[in-house]
Amino acid sequence: MGKTRLVGQSALFTALQHIFAVAIRAFDPACILGDLQPDARMAQCAFAAVTGDTGGFDDLGFRRFDGHGWRSFFGCRPRGHVIGAFMSDEQSGGKSHMSDAAIRIEGLRKTYRGGKGQPEKHALKGIDLTVPRGSVFGLLGPNGAGKSTLINILAGLVVKSSGRVSIWGFDQDQNPRQSRAAIGVMPQELNLDPFFTPRGALEVQAGLYGVPKSERRSDEILELVGLSDKAEAYARTLSGGMRRRLLLAKALVHHPKILVLDEPTAGVDIELRQMLWANVRKLNQQGMTIILTTHYLEEAQEMCDEIAIINHGEKIAQDSTANLLGRMDSRTMVIVPDTPVVDLPVTEGVEASLREDGSLILQYRSARTSAEQVLESVRAAGIRIRDVRTEEADLEDVFLALTSSRADDAPADDQDQPRRGLHRVKL
Repeated sequence: MGKTRLVGQSALFTALQHIFAVAIRAFDPACILGDLQPDARMAQCAFAAVTGDTGGFDDLGFRRFDGHGWRSFFGCRPRGHVIGAFMSDEQSGGKSHMSDAAIRIEGLRKTYRGGKGQPEKHALKGIDLTVPRGSVFGLLGPNGAGKSTLINILAGLVVKSSGRVSIWGFDQDQNPRQSRAAIGVMPQELNLDPFFTPRGALEVQAGLYGVPKSERRSDEILELVGLSDKAEAYARTLSGGMRRRLLLAKALVHHPKILVLDEPTAGVDIELRQMLWANVRKLNQQGMTIILTTHYLEEAQEMCDEIAIINHGEKIAQDSTANLLGRMDSRTMVIVPDTPVVDLPVTEGVEASLREDGSLILQYRSARTSAEQVLESVRAAGIRIRDVRTEEADLEDVFLALTSSRADDAPADDQDQPRRGLHRVKL
C-alpha cells in the first residue's frame, strides 16, 4: 500500500514538473533561464532588467534546483549555482566559438506608423553593418539619419521591424538578455534620478543587471570618471559635466564588452572632453569595443579606426578612417606672397583665388597635378613666395560630400529634417 502511494506521488510530481515546464516555455521559448551560452556577462538564472532604470526580479527560488531538477523543469541546465556569476573569456572558452564581429547587423529595418493620415516613417531601410571587435567605431550621419533608432534597437529599447542583430555572438531574438548584457549605452539625454548619489546610482544599476555585490566596482568606476569626491553627493547637485561622467559610469557597471557613446561631448568643456577621451582610449586598450556617434567630426577622425555613415536610414559608406579620407583627392596649397598678387597663375587643373588677407589659394587634385607643377605655375606668374603650406581634405569634407549628394536625390518630403544636420561643427 505504501509503495503504491509512493508511486502515485512520484507520478503526480512528474506531471506537475511537465505542467510547470510548459508554463515556463510559454514565456521563455529560448530557454534563457538556463542558457548554456557562455559569457552572458550577467546572471544566468535570475530575471534582471537590462534595458535601463526599470524594475528587476529575483530568481523565484529556481536556484534551489540543480542537476536533474533543472533539466526536468527547463530542459537545460545552468552553469553553476551562483546567481549573477560572471564568466571570463578563459572560463567560457572566450571568442573561439564566436566571430570577429562585436556587432553584426543584417537587413535591419524599422518603420514607424504614421499618425493622423501621415505616411509611415521608414527610419531604417535594410542596413547591413559589421563592427569589428576591439575597435573604436564611428557611427556618423546628419540629424534624422536613423542613428538613435539603431542604437535604441541595439540596447533593446526599440523593437525592430525586421532584420537580424547579433551582439557579441548572441542573437538578439534568441538570446535577448545575453545580447543586451554585452552592451553598455551612455545616452545623450541626462536621465538621472536626482535623489540618488553617484555611488547609490551605480549600486542600483548593478543590481538591475544582476551583478553580485562581491563583483561590483562602484568606487573603482567613480574614480575612473573623476567622481570619487562626489560619491555621496546628490545627483541634482552635480554640474552638467559631472552628470555626463555619471552616465558613463552607469554604462560600465556590468562590465560590458561593447560601449556605445551617443554624443558624449555635446555641450561639455574642454577638460571633460579630454578626460572622456583618455578614459575611452584606456577602455579600448583593455579590449572593450567602442561605438561613437558625434557631430564633432574632428573627434571621430582622431579617435575612430573605422567609420560608417548613414543617411535617410541607409548606410552610404563604411571603411577605415584612412580609406575614407583617401576618397577626397583634393589638395589646397596656401601661399603667402612677398608682394600683393596682381595676376593669378593660370594652369590646367588648378583653381586659383585670393583670400582677404592676401594669401593665394590654389586648389588641385593630387592624382592629376603634382605640387611641383603648382609651384612652377606660381613662379611663372612672377609671384615670390614668403611662406607655403598645404591643406588636405578632412572627415568633414568627406561627410558633407557623401550626405549632401544623397540629400539632393532624396524625395522632397524627406529632405527637411536631415538637411538641418548638414552643418560644420568645430571643436
